[in-house]
Amino acid sequence: MDLQSLVDQPGKLPTIAKVGQRLMASFSSNDVSIGEIATQLSADTALSAKLLRLANSAYFHVSHTVGTVESALHMLGFVMVRNLVLGSSMAGAYKSIVGMDLRQFWRYNLYTACSARWLAQRADFNADLVFTLGLMHGIGQLQMHTVIPQAVAPLDKQMGVLDVSRTQLELDTLGFHYGQVSAELAQLWNFPPTLVAAMRHIAKPLAAPEFSEAAAWVHMGTWRARCEVLSLSPEDQATTYPVEVGRRLHLDSGWTGTLANQLPQDDSSLMPPLLQLTEGLEVMFE
Repeated sequence: MDLQSLVDQPGKLPTIAKVGQRLMASFSSNDVSIGEIATQLSADTALSAKLLRLANSAYFHVSHTVGTVESALHMLGFVMVRNLVLGSSMAGAYKSIVGMDLRQFWRYNLYTACSARWLAQRADFNADLVFTLGLMHGIGQLQMHTVIPQAVAPLDKQMGVLDVSRTQLELDTLGFHYGQVSAELAQLWNFPPTLVAAMRHIAKPLAAPEFSEAAAWVHMGTWRARCEVLSLSPEDQATTYPVEVGRRLHLDSGWTGTLANQLPQDDSSLMPPLLQLTEGLEVMFE
């Protein structure tokens, strides 16, 4: 099966809630009614309840209880609410995938998104864009396991979907990798071309025809997430650290204590533990 065929099967595309579809459409439209989105979210009892739990989570450090969807939109901003709803919608659309540990997979995506956002913020880059990419970058893996399970099953036996060498194995075996499938889905959903292009090259940012800083920040986030989720040893962390991508971003490896030559006296330059950095956002995938 070729790459296009993976997303050219309406019956095997994820079924996304109406409000999620409207939020996806907002990527390519400047005519977005916040009132309409709030009304649609409020009408979806389960989704609005989850959004309010997220808005009141430790991640956002709110000083008072957020009690309505409208308040959440005003406090968090439309882009962050869109991210939270899309993440939740995707988790709901892919509920059972043979050959994948979905709990681990979504934790990895969340860790990627929050790690990349933390790094991007420190570099004064578009942190919301990076968070979106980090959260959504792995959906191609879900699509592949849904549409061509017989083709990916042998790959799963060789190595897990989160293995650092998995992208190359998919390219060698299938002729494409999960990131390219993610980009095709994003294009189908009318995501902006810059976001689609970045998603296509997150796995191999230095191989892109045109360098995408957004893709590179998310790539660094995938490394940090993989280290945590797979419990990589310090030696394996050092071996797999994307040195060249870090250099392109002018990023010193001291942001992670494992690779720092010596820990700084001021630990504000170190990324917080991921459980702390993502506290409360796990609700998105329940």
